[in-house]
Amino acid sequence: MKNFATSIVNFLKEEDGPTAVEYAVMLALIIVVCLVSVGSIGTAANTKFDAVGKAISGGGGS
Repeated sequence: MKNFATSIVNFLKEEDGPTAVEYAVMLALIIVVCLVSVGSIGTAANTKFDAVGKAISGGGGS
C-alpha cells in the first residue's frame, strides 16, 4: 500500500500543476455523470419493478 501511495505522489510531482488539476476536474466530472446515471437508472428500474409487482399480485396496472 505504501508503494502505491509513493507512486501516486511521484506521479503528481512529475506532472506540472495545471495538468494535475485538469485530471482532477475530469475525474470529478466523470464521477458526477456516473452518479447521475446510476440514480436515474435506479429510479426507472424501481418504478418498473413496482409496476410488475402490482401486476403479479393483482393490484392493478395495465
